[in-house]
Amino acid sequence: MTERRYWLGFSLVKGIGPARLARLLGHFESLSEAWAAPSSALQAAGLDARALASLEETRRRVDLAAELARLDKLGIALLTWEDPEYPALLNMLRAIDHAPPVLFMRGTLLSRDEWALAVVGTRSVSAYGRQVTHSLVTELAASGLTIVSGLAHGVDAEAHRAALDAGGRTIAVLPCGLELIYPPEHRRLAAEIMQRGALLSIFPLGTPPEAHKFPARNRVLSGLARGVLVTEAGDKSGALLTAGYAAEQGREVFAVPGNITTRSSAGVNRLIQDGAHPVLEARDVLEVLNLEQVVQFNSAREVLPELSDDEDTVLRALSAEPRHIDEIAQACGLPVHRITGSLTLLQLKGMVREVGAMIYVRN
Repeated sequence: MTERRYWLGFSLVKGIGPARLARLLGHFESLSEAWAAPSSALQAAGLDARALASLEETRRRVDLAAELARLDKLGIALLTWEDPEYPALLNMLRAIDHAPPVLFMRGTLLSRDEWALAVVGTRSVSAYGRQVTHSLVTELAASGLTIVSGLAHGVDAEAHRAALDAGGRTIAVLPCGLELIYPPEHRRLAAEIMQRGALLSIFPLGTPPEAHKFPARNRVLSGLARGVLVTEAGDKSGALLTAGYAAEQGREVFAVPGNITTRSSAGVNRLIQDGAHPVLEARDVLEVLNLEQVVQFNSAREVLPELSDDEDTVLRALSAEPRHIDEIAQACGLPVHRITGSLTLLQLKGMVREVGAMIYVRN
């Protein structure tokens, strides 16, 4: 648990991203050692003068224990590369420096969220775009896909709402700190998403939703999914950037054809010209992503003891390595009383065992 504060600390340092943090992890035995290291050792680990100055300023200014306490008070969990609940699809991108070392989360991530589709598009959505988005997402969410989007006006909000209405799961990736909701008009929608999914951000508390933050947000959004579906977008839409990131990350790119005389369809039509999968119905997405595997995955879950969302979250935080209940609570972002209840039920189901005083492992 102590080590988590240093993951948080380095996330606050300007100029230290995934690549530099990976070098620090390779050079030092732990991030706590790196945090306390002298300038000469940090330079030997590859930090340039600007990053070093930023680190030293952050070490002087920030009380890491207080920052962790702020997260706990707001119900925000901190996920790192080392956590078993860190999204597997995103973690696969570490080789190309696209996996953020730290994710901030409100809500829960489940194992079924590994089957996710990002749905994005224009903020100025037309009646056609709204109808198409809602219709496709309703069927895709009902088929077992988790819907990922950015909580923005237009296509994003329509996608989240359709997934919730279909009884599915949805994840929103924000371009700001999670104590903020952007846009603020979507606070109620965000609260519903937290009940059946999660709000995620790579940005620490206090980060405003500035324009230059959106590309980094969009790269994470596409990285969380097996593919990106653009339902309506003009030729200047930020959704096209998300589709481009998806292609770089080896994800599938889908686009809904639009009227060739309509400016709001110029972007999606161009994507199809450039090789995106055209989508006329939900089946077009499901066949490319291999619906049979989604069905098999969900069927396999059905033959296991039924788990609540809390139980699933706790189980994902456990492994063969013993963990104390306080550490489990920190990893899950849940109150201790809910962790205790879930651990009791998981033991009764034979999926977890206690190996010491309040210390648990996964069977």
